[in-house]
Amino acid sequence: MKLYSWNVNGLRAVRKKGFDAYLAQSGADVFCIQETKLQVDQLDMLDASYHPYFHDAEKKGYSGTAILSRSVPLSVSYGIGHPLDNEGRTVTCEYPDFYVVCCYTPNSQRELTRLSLRMEWDAAFRGYVSQLDQQKPVLICGDLNVAHQPIDIRNPKSNEGNAGYTNEERESFSRLLDAGFVDSFRYLHPDAVDQYSWWSFRPGVRQHNIGWRIDYWLVSDRYKEHIKESSIAMDVMGSDHAPVILVLD
Repeated sequence: MKLYSWNVNGLRAVRKKGFDAYLAQSGADVFCIQETKLQVDQLDMLDASYHPYFHDAEKKGYSGTAILSRSVPLSVSYGIGHPLDNEGRTVTCEYPDFYVVCCYTPNSQRELTRLSLRMEWDAAFRGYVSQLDQQKPVLICGDLNVAHQPIDIRNPKSNEGNAGYTNEERESFSRLLDAGFVDSFRYLHPDAVDQYSWWSFRPGVRQHNIGWRIDYWLVSDRYKEHIKESSIAMDVMGSDHAPVILVLD
């Protein structure tokens, strides 16, 4: 089974840059999207071989998540029971063997103006996925807006304390893993360097691979033996993020 996740930074914009062709050739059984930045009624028809499940933000042109699924899930739910659910930050699809949770974690923002709200979200999200995990394994994907370890960011020293690389966010991510999940990429590639999923739009940054790894596929620890591949499609353009890919046996 092949699962994709991509923060597209605007689905309508990325469709003008080849998204539909990429989706068609991906062979994905499940394709998760973050930052759709639309209301679903603004969207032209997508690939008819996928069943679309969109969670739009109330604020137009902002945030939003979606799961495109080849098969009809057993159930679909939106939100985690947190006030930020109105920003369309999660979609959960239940399948026979596991849940897939597509997540766009809130950014702490410049000057960390949203850090405390982010910490509240992290705690609520951890509780939500832990509850799901009591029922069946969980696959968590998306832009989780944190570089967990120094190996996951090109310039760790100069970014200490910046949004996405604060001690609070990194420790919160560790607590999520400690709740019973593994980072599938590090599970297979513990020492891989220069592997990033996000780059600033500033000139030369992506060209010189000055990036952060903030997009993930996390897998319930008891399901990790099913992880066959976990990779970052760093050569795929169209967004400031790269798609991340999980293959299960």
